[in-house]
Amino acid sequence: MRVMIERCAGLDVHQASVVACLLTCASGRVSKQVRSFGTMSRDLEELRAWLSDAGVTQVGMESTGIYWRPVYAVLEEEFEVIVGNAWHMRNVPGRKTDLKDAEWIAELVSHGLIRPSFVPSKPLRELRELLRYRRKLVESQAAERNRLLKLLETANIKLASVATDVFGVSGRAILRALIEGATSAEAMADLARRRLRRKRDQLILALEARTEQHQRFLLAMQLRRLESTEQDIDALDQYLTEKLLPYAEELALLKTIPGVDWLTAANLIAEIGIDMSVFLSAQHLAAWAGVCPGSHQTGGKQKAVRARKGNMHLRTTLFAAASSAARTKGTYLKDKYYRLKARRGAMRAMLAIAHKMLIAAYHMLATRVPYQELGAAYLDRIDQSRTVANLKRRIERLGYSVTIQPITAAA
Repeated sequence: MRVMIERCAGLDVHQASVVACLLTCASGRVSKQVRSFGTMSRDLEELRAWLSDAGVTQVGMESTGIYWRPVYAVLEEEFEVIVGNAWHMRNVPGRKTDLKDAEWIAELVSHGLIRPSFVPSKPLRELRELLRYRRKLVESQAAERNRLLKLLETANIKLASVATDVFGVSGRAILRALIEGATSAEAMADLARRRLRRKRDQLILALEARTEQHQRFLLAMQLRRLESTEQDIDALDQYLTEKLLPYAEELALLKTIPGVDWLTAANLIAEIGIDMSVFLSAQHLAAWAGVCPGSHQTGGKQKAVRARKGNMHLRTTLFAAASSAARTKGTYLKDKYYRLKARRGAMRAMLAIAHKMLIAAYHMLATRVPYQELGAAYLDRIDQSRTVANLKRRIERLGYSVTIQPITAAA
């Protein structure tokens, strides 16, 4: 095979070490140099200096775990760093050592055989870290709420059966009274505010239970952890507001899609970026995100397979947005969802809506054009004759005779 890169390097990255193979191809002769480095900042700077002195132009490595990230951050400003899928770069069976892996990666780089993975710019990587941690905090908040509700049920306090929101103003006041050891259900019911005051009699019945000392201790701890997590989420949201200022135009564009709020739009920007030229097409982006059907064709027959794996964080964001879009009245996405749900089931319909929303986001970011709502009747209009025939057939099955005539002709 023809050598495309004369001076390149392959890195086999681990938690505590980096094995680097420097490959030089000149005048038909190939020379290799192999060195091992640590992963401390000083060691990585030494690796960068060694590669720079050798005139390396491209560096390749596998995207294994998170260990490649600090190496990438040190090298990205000086070299073209290619991060490849480890599954695509596997060597043929045989002896496997770190040295062999580094040499194999270097050879793949020299021949241009590594398909680079999408690595966003540094500002987008920072935004990713913030938003992904926010998701973890929200999951922790939900888990803590569930634990607190479970503890209330264990103590036979039926507050959740009466109050719509246990963690609202009234609910929290009652929880604090329980923690302080209030014994009077009437006194706790009097803490209710607004509409919950109308349910005072039901509240008294729900709160007539004896809480043990250890249960009050656990309630105090859980409520404190819950409020601390909520404060962290608020602080993170304020910091995200500042970080998202450079992407105000893209945020405004994406928020025109039904079911997309500021948080969903921010997650889309963090995961796919704002430059759509890094993806070959909208279909390639959908495949990378894991929101398109898999392909398995053999013998001229197409077999049904599960959707392929993709970016877990982007996929989760799209499914949440699709769920919201399916509840937005008067939209094309809602109408499409329920049509697909009737034939293919809820999960496949949700996957299809997530796919459509991602394709729309791709074209909107690429062309800077806002979302164009087609309306709930769009699918009926594009296939009017079939819709009329289906409705006529359904009415006739009920025992009626139907004559269909356009309104203009009847007038």
